[in-house]
Amino acid sequence: MDRASEQTIHACTRIESEVLWDSLPALRIDPAILAQNRVVTINRSTAARTPFDMMRTKILQTLRQNNWTSVAITSPAPSCGKTFLALNLAFSLADQKDCRTLLVDVDLRRPQIGERLGVTGSPPFENFLNGKSDINEIFLRHDSNLAVGVNGQPVQFSAETLQSPETTRVLRELRQRMNPDVILYDMSSMLATDDVIAFLPNVDCVILVAAAERTTLAEVDSCEQYLSEKSNVLGVVLNNCRHHRGY
Repeated sequence: MDRASEQTIHACTRIESEVLWDSLPALRIDPAILAQNRVVTINRSTAARTPFDMMRTKILQTLRQNNWTSVAITSPAPSCGKTFLALNLAFSLADQKDCRTLLVDVDLRRPQIGERLGVTGSPPFENFLNGKSDINEIFLRHDSNLAVGVNGQPVQFSAETLQSPETTRVLRELRQRMNPDVILYDMSSMLATDDVIAFLPNVDCVILVAAAERTTLAEVDSCEQYLSEKSNVLGVVLNNCRHHRGY
């Protein structure tokens, strides 16, 4: 294939993805709900967003250097703050207008993205992964460059769904049709289920979230070692740590 043909195909793909993005239902933001759930990066003037902006920039640099797109966000155990991190990263990325981001809730057993955003009545994400629902039935658009895939119903046999060939096909088609620069997958906790193990082949890299004074060093070491053997670890994020400031 010559260069002119490649450029034509790329242009057609971009146009198709723009049409699809424009067709997505709008995500209706309630600032009070986001504030209650500590989604601080929706506010461009707050200093609380600075750590997330710094993380965003480092992640974007690494993804571009390695030609990566997809990032799984997980934790050793529940309640470490992985969904909190995923949401704040997503809205921070949304401020990069040249960057299209997908935030996808694949914590199928304990989906939280929709609840944290105040979204109700969403269809089961399992239907999308099984090829029974289309993109514009599941994803909601914020501004022009952030789309959120919410899950309205827990899945009992989640690992089987996540490692199925149909899920791999659907996610590949999602990337092709939406043409995102970054995909953030909010995953389940590693030590609670085998979901992360099942899903790792679908991502380029992983962020591990640990909770200060809750997550043990042994848990972090165990999870980080496994992830480094099976994927690329972007880093370990310590959540809920106390900051002491002075002169």
